[in-house]
Amino acid sequence: MLILPTDDARLAPYRLSGTPLQPRAPKVPLTRTAFAAAHVVSDPLRERSPWDGRPAVDWDATLAFRVNLWDQGLGLAEAMDTAQRGMGVDWPTALELIRRTMRAAKVHPMRPRVACGAGTDHVALADLTSANAVAAAYATQAEAIEAAGGQLILMASRAFTAIGAGPDTYRAVYRRLIDGAAEPVILHWLGDMFDPALAGYWGSKDVLVASDFVLSLITENPGKVDGIKISLLDQAHEEAFRARLPAGVRLYTGDDFNYAPLIEGDGTHHSHALLGIFAAIAPAASQALEALAMGDSATYHRLLAPTVPLSREIFRAPTRFYKAGIAFLSWLNGHQSHFIMPAGFQSSRDITHYAAVFRLADAAGLLARPDLAEARMTQLLALHGVEQR
Repeated sequence: MLILPTDDARLAPYRLSGTPLQPRAPKVPLTRTAFAAAHVVSDPLRERSPWDGRPAVDWDATLAFRVNLWDQGLGLAEAMDTAQRGMGVDWPTALELIRRTMRAAKVHPMRPRVACGAGTDHVALADLTSANAVAAAYATQAEAIEAAGGQLILMASRAFTAIGAGPDTYRAVYRRLIDGAAEPVILHWLGDMFDPALAGYWGSKDVLVASDFVLSLITENPGKVDGIKISLLDQAHEEAFRARLPAGVRLYTGDDFNYAPLIEGDGTHHSHALLGIFAAIAPAASQALEALAMGDSATYHRLLAPTVPLSREIFRAPTRFYKAGIAFLSWLNGHQSHFIMPAGFQSSRDITHYAAVFRLADAAGLLARPDLAEARMTQLLALHGVEQR
């Protein structure tokens, strides 16, 4: 039994009671495309000047985590914001991550799908003041990703909002990128709850106006758009948006609050998944998608329902700090030997949050090795002055 802090500054006893889900491959082909956005594992013994320098990555642990996702039938969204792009992980590190991941994916027996984030973060915002400059920055990363064999995700760039770009600038850049890509791309709409610097993306703070614009952008060449990932945490908006997409263009939900009903769909339309939370709840996600593919809606909801409170806690405001919860569960489950993140990002959440994540993960059956999870939680509690009786 553990003594855990609560939100009202008390200490309360807690005994683990969940039945861990055992990770395994799906028994049938999945009917939804599911990309889990994975984090990177730091190498704290090689880390130097963590706030100012390049991160040191434990490549073995980082790639092993990805193999674990692939073994469960999930695809991978690589080098996205979950991997702390622009928040501890720079483009040179991201590119090495992409290259290593693609080499591992090509020899994995399940031949997993891997899509990789292309952005503009290798160029200072002060130097990205025109459509040509933004497009050229994107092109540098896109060409490197395609050379490695990855599918492109055109990540939302802070460069547009920094210069107050209007629809003409967005269209000029995205047309060049979409039309020039070797394979259909995935667009990326990340709300300001994930990154405040992206407020007003697509040239308008009115979500309906922005939606009309990006739909027009897709409709101009739908054959070169695999889909669009939307992370606005607004179920009604996503449902209305996906109903307007051209045939064959997927909606990849990035809604870490409402993914269960969105992925199941309404009988006419459904969302696919590109989710950070799927990296943390992989056994539940994989087995729920398997049940959905088998027409077993009851099992689908039974498996995903307890993950939703966990996801809402991990992604609670300030939502941009959610990466800490993903790495925390990776540590509890033995995928890494420590709880240190690039740029010391583990400090972005408090001990009551980690205690809540611990309880909710247990309730969802997502503490694969309960004894190890309890021992590691005890270490973290002691570091915060919470001794066990």
